Formats: sequence, structure tokens, C-alpha cells
Amino acid sequence: MSRIARQQRNEALVAAGVTLEDPDTTYVGPDVEVGAGTVLHPNVYLEGRTRIGARCVIHASVRIVDSTIGDGVTVLNFCLLTGARVAAGARIGPFAHLRPEADVREDARVGNFVELKKTVLGRRSKANHLAYLGDATIGEGVNVGAGTITCNYDGERKHPTIIEDGAFIGSDTTLVAPVKVGKNAYIAAASSIVKDVPPGALGIARGMQVNKEGWVAKKKAKKA
Repeated sequence: MSRIARQQRNEALVAAGVTLEDPDTTYVGPDVEVGAGTVLHPNVYLEGRTRIGARCVIHASVRIVDSTIGDGVTVLNFCLLTGARVAAGARIGPFAHLRPEADVREDARVGNFVELKKTVLGRRSKANHLAYLGDATIGEGVNVGAGTITCNYDGERKHPTIIEDGAFIGSDTTLVAPVKVGKNAYIAAASSIVKDVPPGALGIARGMQVNKEGWVAKKKAKKA
């Protein structure tokens, strides 16, 4: 798109009720749709057949390609969305990566350094910190703790993870697919889950901690 064409495109968006904080650094492709009341901050790139709803806020240094964004969505700084769907009221970022077939439902939260691939994140569910969720179906009201990973690839095939409504996934959990976490179940932090967890159960899968008293002093004595 030439500079003149981009300027004309931006002027048309402003006339339609879109706010561009810095038109000189905003790129909106010719096939992109942006709803009225939406605010685009500096250095935003909207490409392909992207659809942005009304009253959204797209913060600085965000790139969205071939994605559908519902009304009232906030996308925070430095996010990349490609082939994704984000429903009304959701909040994404900062530093989030939504890959193809990521499907974030109403009022869900995807936080900093979280990556989704071919995953449904259910209504009001949240994955706020440092997680990879791939080939997963996550129900409503689920909390995904920091450091959680779905181990979806065995070296030959991809496998699904299912997390049902109301489950709580503790921090630093690995879910080795195929695996299912039942409704309202809990996973203890630092667990490696390789078997299904029934509804309402607590899944714990850790190595036993051993404290060796006086180990440091013995090590120093040995060196001496």
C-alpha cells in the first residue's frame, strides 16, 4: 500500500469513528474492518482479512493478521495474533502470541508471554503468565497457572488436552497429552500429569523432596 493510499485509508477510518493515536505509524490493510469507537495506538499493524469489533483498544506494537476480534476487546502491547478468534470482552497480552485456530471466548484473559495454538480458552478462563497451550480445549472459569505447558507433540503426532469447567491448574504443571482434567478438579503446582484427573479430584504428580542435612558443610570439608 502506497503512502497516499495508507493516508486515505486512515482518514476513512477516522471518519467512521475509529481513533488513530498516531496515523503515521498505523497500518490498516485494505481488507481490514474496524468498528466504531475502537482506538488504535502507535505502531499497530492490522493485516489480511482481520475484523476488529467496536470499542476495542489495540495498544502499541501489536500485529494482527487474518483474525476476528469481538467488541470491547483489549489487546495490550507487543502481541502477535495470526488466524485467531477473540470474543467480546476478552483481554490479551502484553507479549502474547495467538497462533492459528486460537479461540479465546468471552471475558477470558491471556496474559504476558502466553502462547496459544489450536486451543479454545473458555469464557472467563484465564492464563495470565508464561504458558504454552496447544491442541487444548479449556472450559469456562478455568485458572491456568504460570508455567503450565500442554505437552501435545510426541515426536510424531499431536494429541489433545481437555480441561473441563472450573478446573484449577497449579503453576509449573505439565499436562502430557492425551489427558483430561475433569470439572472442578485441582492440579497441584509442579505436577506432571500423565493420567486423567476425575471431576472434583486433586491431582498430584511430583518427585519426593529430600533434604540432606549438613550437606553444604560436608562438601566444604571434603574440598579442604
